[in-house]
Amino acid sequence: MGLYLLDYGAGNVQSLANSIMKLGYNFTWIAQPADFAKATALIFPGVGAFETAIEHLSNRGLLEPLRDYINSGKPYFGICIGMQVLFQSSAESLSKGLGIIPCPIEAFDNIEKPVPHMGWNSANLLNPVEGTTDPIDASYYYFVHSYCAKYDPLRYPAAAEWAHTTTQYGQEIFISSLRRGNIFGTQFHPEKSGAVGLALLDKWLGNSGKFPPHSAFGMPRGVISKGEKHYPTKRIIACMDVRANDEGDLVVTKGDQYDVRERSDSTPDSLIAKAAGAVRNLGKPVALAERYYLMGADEICLLNITSFRYSPLQDQPMLAIVRAAAERVFVPLTIGGGIKDTVDPDGTKRSALEVAGAYFRAGADKVSIGSEAVYAVERLRHHGKGDGTSAIETIARVYGRQAVVVSVDPRRVYVDPKTYEGPYKDELVVGLLDSAETEREKAWWYQCTVSGGRESREISVVELARGVEILGAGEILLNSIDRDGTGIGFDLALIALVKKNVGIPVIASSGAGRAEHFTEVFEKTGVEAALAAGIFHRGEVEIEGVKVALRAKDIPVRV
Repeated sequence: MGLYLLDYGAGNVQSLANSIMKLGYNFTWIAQPADFAKATALIFPGVGAFETAIEHLSNRGLLEPLRDYINSGKPYFGICIGMQVLFQSSAESLSKGLGIIPCPIEAFDNIEKPVPHMGWNSANLLNPVEGTTDPIDASYYYFVHSYCAKYDPLRYPAAAEWAHTTTQYGQEIFISSLRRGNIFGTQFHPEKSGAVGLALLDKWLGNSGKFPPHSAFGMPRGVISKGEKHYPTKRIIACMDVRANDEGDLVVTKGDQYDVRERSDSTPDSLIAKAAGAVRNLGKPVALAERYYLMGADEICLLNITSFRYSPLQDQPMLAIVRAAAERVFVPLTIGGGIKDTVDPDGTKRSALEVAGAYFRAGADKVSIGSEAVYAVERLRHHGKGDGTSAIETIARVYGRQAVVVSVDPRRVYVDPKTYEGPYKDELVVGLLDSAETEREKAWWYQCTVSGGRESREISVVELARGVEILGAGEILLNSIDRDGTGIGFDLALIALVKKNVGIPVIASSGAGRAEHFTEVFEKTGVEAALAAGIFHRGEVEIEGVKVALRAKDIPVRV
């Protein structure tokens, strides 16, 4: 099979390449228009914005050859944007698609659900033929998108005729895969869907890009009835703080309130800041990432908390870690640390977009932005709008908002609720009588910090959360300096406060010490995902144990 992959120039396509190599197949990249004629099978993996994809294809002279290839009858597999470009247009931009399916791609509504649709959801097979097997089974697949092809046979009968599976999110039903003739497409990402995604790719590749004939258009099986809410599974994320030790090697570490050096219990408090203990080493990043993937983690997060040796683009050890992890991990990878405008030692300016692009090309699916997000929201507050130059805005514009995670590091500021008349009066949290003894009847607001919690800024967590959503962030990673490393549970008040003030997914972080803390945070806040680090690294809690506890409470999780 002359398999070719189409890279339109943006987004993480390396993950698909890694998946194909993992399965033992060879491929060639489309480098010029003439390559389409050489291909006997073509995969177009797309991560990013619809407009960017069409623009890059057009500028490189690949759009019309792509259309000709698809019309030739040779096998085509479009993933995410690679599926969406088959449609007439997208509400995401003014750019026109290929128009092979004469229907539009539309935005999700945000009624009682966060957008982007981000996480693991099921694909419901349309009118399956009894006694036959289908390449798509009833497992969960990974989705990350804000726009979709609505499944509505009355409004869009032409699109419905292409539909192979549907997926429900909230009250909306959309086409999650399509099949007709030589064309197969998925809105979900098989290369990021673990073993089931690899199996789907293997079936398509093993059949030279062809699947057995399937049934004609029919009503979907297993679609949840109107009036019933449906969400993706809750995600369990394993996070690794990566730092250079004193020998210069990158290791996974963890500390209390962000202090990652070993120290003796006998060290006097007055000398703690001067303690010269070694950086706590909990393992090698790539080995741990693979271990968590095999244990069932729904996502892996690598946060570079060390200073870059030269610049983000010259920090080869971290880029090498991302590349190596992407070769072994087939669930989403988020990379954080140093995603900002920088200047190399030789004076070369590097934009946040360029830095993010390097990590995407290495195998990352999302980038996490920390301190730079705080500064961007401070400018937003001052000017009343984004200036278009922030890391959030520039990366979201090219790669889509789903590629941008904002990591928030707030801490409590205690005040007297009877006398406080400050700007965050409406955000005050008051400890209840059944709260921890140290919190009862106290009041506080949450102040954001930068530089790993070392510097406080005059901006509240609610201001920041609302601001980054306006600027284009697709997800919030919500830490808690007060709870980090305590093992007493997530800060439910903080998480609930942010969750009710934004319409994008939120990841709960900091404080988990037992499996029950995960069930508690999902039940009491409705958060989309929960993250842990130290308890997983030390083996105090296993990922499978967390999922067993969640299933016991009828909380949907990927098995």
